[in-house]
Amino acid sequence: MDESHKPVEKFWNFNIETDVRVMQGAPCAAPPPTPEIEHYRANVTKKLREFYQDLCMSKEGIDAPNESFNRWIMERKVYDKGRDPMLPTACTDEISPAMFREIMYDIPIRLSKIKSLSDARKQLFQYADAAKKMIEARPFTAEARKLVKWHVEETFSWLRKDQNALIDDYLNRLAHLRRQCGAYLAEAAKSSVEDICRTMYHMSQESSKKILDKHVEVLQLHNIEIPAALPPSGRLELIRPMVMPCETPKVAGITQEINKRHVCLTYNGELVRLNYLYLEKLESLYRISCKDDPKMELFLQRVWCLLRRYQTFFGPNQYEGIMLQGALPSTVFECLYSVFGVTMECFASPLNSYYKNYSSAFADTDCYFGSSGPLMKLFPVSGSFEVNPPFAEELMEAMVDHFEKLLAQSNEPLSFIVFVPEWRDPTPIAILRMETSKFKRKQVLVPAFEHEYRSGLQHVAPLKEVYHKAVHGTMVFFLQNETGFQKWSPTQDRLINCSLHLDQIMQADIQNYGIMLFTLYVPLFRKKL
Repeated sequence: MDESHKPVEKFWNFNIETDVRVMQGAPCAAPPPTPEIEHYRANVTKKLREFYQDLCMSKEGIDAPNESFNRWIMERKVYDKGRDPMLPTACTDEISPAMFREIMYDIPIRLSKIKSLSDARKQLFQYADAAKKMIEARPFTAEARKLVKWHVEETFSWLRKDQNALIDDYLNRLAHLRRQCGAYLAEAAKSSVEDICRTMYHMSQESSKKILDKHVEVLQLHNIEIPAALPPSGRLELIRPMVMPCETPKVAGITQEINKRHVCLTYNGELVRLNYLYLEKLESLYRISCKDDPKMELFLQRVWCLLRRYQTFFGPNQYEGIMLQGALPSTVFECLYSVFGVTMECFASPLNSYYKNYSSAFADTDCYFGSSGPLMKLFPVSGSFEVNPPFAEELMEAMVDHFEKLLAQSNEPLSFIVFVPEWRDPTPIAILRMETSKFKRKQVLVPAFEHEYRSGLQHVAPLKEVYHKAVHGTMVFFLQNETGFQKWSPTQDRLINCSLHLDQIMQADIQNYGIMLFTLYVPLFRKKL
């Protein structure tokens, strides 16, 4: 059957009402997004990415590590006190641990997955050759230079020998060379890499100032002033979308073109697109959440700004950013709601949310579509949450800090069901802390290749590319305070109930759509612990 004629699955349910109560925070302090500024932000950020690539190449002779710019933004925004919604501007430490770690991992070369004997031999040679060049060009202590040089020459001698080495022999040699030389190479590169991180932070500050100055200029043309940042109200109330106090200027020049499956929105020659079904989704969220535009006059320009912001964040390459996060299948969300009372997502966006209530990275672009703003600025006292964080270590650590404080402070039912990749060797601190947390009530492991996720680019992906198999295991943690445990305890009966519920959903989906919907399902709830 032609894909355009297949029944289309909706990956959301906005009929679910939430009972989440929060201590209400401050309104969004950022100025309202406009197409002109998002276009400008995209160009400024692109130049910042190019500058980062040039820094890595000129100082260390390597390409900027894949996805490290995106992780840098996520890690910096955990601690950033500035008003820019995306770029870091006011961090206590100029040197980003995430950026430093990822650059250092690629020194002296970036190691890739070894698939063959020739790959193993090539990488061993390249590592030894790069180490040799470093000791010739950088200051080392006499002892370090002697040791590195000896191990490198021994490696070259071994490679020159006529032998029938196996792939494991090469892998063992490479591991040995890294153990013996890695610390010395890292010490030699440390100051240079710190300088890269420090320079990127200062460039980010300059870039965000340019964006803000341009933003003020645009708003002044419409006689709009950016209000001063306001303190949190501190009221205990039902969760609602973040408030944007500043008026949004109406902008002309956005054109819309609809084909069989996509909607294309163009501003100033720059096109953004999404599947038509997702435009319907955004319209539904907008009608539910947006209070300042009852006639929908600003809808298309706000959709354009939303799509442009996420494109700017993920990067210019088509699939960049896709592996930072995947979304759970809709069947799992429905089960989490039915069995564990989940009505809100902690890391989502207007494009991949299942519930109408969620927190997301960008309050200024997302609040019109239901977002309550970034998780770290959300202070719930009751409710049940689904948590699927981006795969960034510092962000995950900050998340655990935040959850433990919230769970310790509230006497009302509070529950977080956390889905994270099974990272080992070494195990991230965030996972170790959840494994030993006094609030952990259950821990489940779903094996690799036995479940799937929805793509982070589901809003533009063809139907056949929406799901991708998880190549890593998924760890599921139930973090609950005492009253949350009493209300939503992950008992064996509840887990079995989940399994039966998911089976029913699966059968209904197969009958309705004639296709098998891949899900993270039975392994999660049938596994005996």
